[in-house]
Amino acid sequence: MSTSPHRPRRKVVVAALAAVTALGLSGCSDIVQRGFLPEQAPGATNHTDTVISLWNNAWIAALAVGVLVWGLLLWCIVVYRKRKGDNELPVQLRYHVPLELMYTFVPIVMIGVLFAFTSRSMGEIVDTSAEPDVHIEVVGKRWSWDFNYTDADVHYSGTQVVLTGQEGVAETLPTLYLPQGENVEISLRTRDVNHAFWVPGFLMKLDMIAGRTNAFQIVPQELGTFEGKCAELCGEYHASMLFNVEVVTPEEFEEKMAEYREAGNTGLLGPEYDTDQANVPSEEGEG
Repeated sequence: MSTSPHRPRRKVVVAALAAVTALGLSGCSDIVQRGFLPEQAPGATNHTDTVISLWNNAWIAALAVGVLVWGLLLWCIVVYRKRKGDNELPVQLRYHVPLELMYTFVPIVMIGVLFAFTSRSMGEIVDTSAEPDVHIEVVGKRWSWDFNYTDADVHYSGTQVVLTGQEGVAETLPTLYLPQGENVEISLRTRDVNHAFWVPGFLMKLDMIAGRTNAFQIVPQELGTFEGKCAELCGEYHASMLFNVEVVTPEEFEEKMAEYREAGNTGLLGPEYDTDQANVPSEEGEG
């Protein structure tokens, strides 16, 4: 019995493809597990795993619904397609009570379950009932940030960064210091127009609304530097409103507070530096 000369070659090609696929999936496993969210997110804070779980489960539910709908659609197209010689219309139904109840009741249940899980997760994320170890006030302003370390009674005042495109700009950004493993309560407000505090690596974004203070609590768990930015269009230099978040050990945090104190950055930068809202030009407004 003769064998095809191409069969060994095909086996090699199939094996190579299988190996490449396995390597690709192994390399992407972490990305898939975090739902293609930012690389620094998993374990960065006590809330990131909650957000990732909610995100992934929502996508799984959405894909399941999509597969069901696509499957039913293709089934109807194939089974009920018009065939040669068909001259009569299929049976026409004015209503079908069980079917109508199903496609009314099932979506309501699905939305209700999604709402319940979302509400529970968001309730945990914005819960501020625990006693914090550290209080920090973050103040947004066009187009930089002020950080008030309330317990240490020191502050940092940021200035607008010039984005030159050259290396080293990141080191000039305003830096918010957080102690690892401690419960930090961060309150947010703005000196002028609306801004938004966003740290992609923390999977955390909260608006800063004029005349209002928002707050959340967070426990940083991973040492390192995380990028932050304003996520609300706030005027001409919105893109320059960047900052860093530096998660350090509690000892390093206390040393940084001492540095601010020695540099004369004592006291807090209060509302006396806010812009008069009545004089804010509308074209640079709240976007």
